[in-house]
Amino acid sequence: MVRRIAALLAVALVSTVAHAQESRLDAIQKSGTLRVCTPGDYKPFSVAKSDGGYEGIDVDLVDAMAKALGVKVQFVKAPWAKLMDTFVEQCDIAVGGISVTLDRQKRAFFTAPYMVNGKAPITKCENVAKFQTVAGIDKPGVTVIENPGGSNERFARANFKQAKIVIFDDNTKIFDELLKGNADVMISESVETKVQQKLHPGLCAVNPDKPLQYGEMAYLLPRGDAVFKAWVDQWFHLAKATGEYDRTVAAWIK
Repeated sequence: MVRRIAALLAVALVSTVAHAQESRLDAIQKSGTLRVCTPGDYKPFSVAKSDGGYEGIDVDLVDAMAKALGVKVQFVKAPWAKLMDTFVEQCDIAVGGISVTLDRQKRAFFTAPYMVNGKAPITKCENVAKFQTVAGIDKPGVTVIENPGGSNERFARANFKQAKIVIFDDNTKIFDELLKGNADVMISESVETKVQQKLHPGLCAVNPDKPLQYGEMAYLLPRGDAVFKAWVDQWFHLAKATGEYDRTVAAWIK
């Protein structure tokens, strides 16, 4: 019996070592490149620049993460509707204001959440009183505009049965549609509504500190790779403990 237990422990140890050796963490360090998927259309998290680069909270954070690993970053464009497929096929990590959802968890690991967020409306300032609640928005004659394929669209379709839902492909210009009167309201993460109301005078976030739905943001990681997840979670923990995380966020949310 003792020999059998010892044999089983030995097999388990070999399996654990083999698993650690197969981690994406080792592959990234060997290749010298961290492949990062991002939609690149979501202020203040990740936005594509005209020169082909990216900027935002998550861009700065993942750059610092790569530096800690001693590797370079390679960004991969991954639109929201194709985010999961592109991530699984091409990337080591995905960033850019990604909400934690159970559907995404089926195909990937999430890091520990780095930001608590939630869904909030944004509309013309004169309409704030009308769009305080889901019931206030979900009425005939109200047009809700959303970007395709993400959690914003899913929230809208799950909650609005009478309001008209319009899908607009360019998330960087979607707020202009509200100002033009082509739509009445958009649902997005509360932090984004705070940023966009500053960038678009005439638009107001509706109760962003009391969102319509609780939410968290995290990064996507390869499913099953506990070693890589542990490293990234530890990096986040230290970034928050040292103040690096707070300084990065403060630089983009003023």
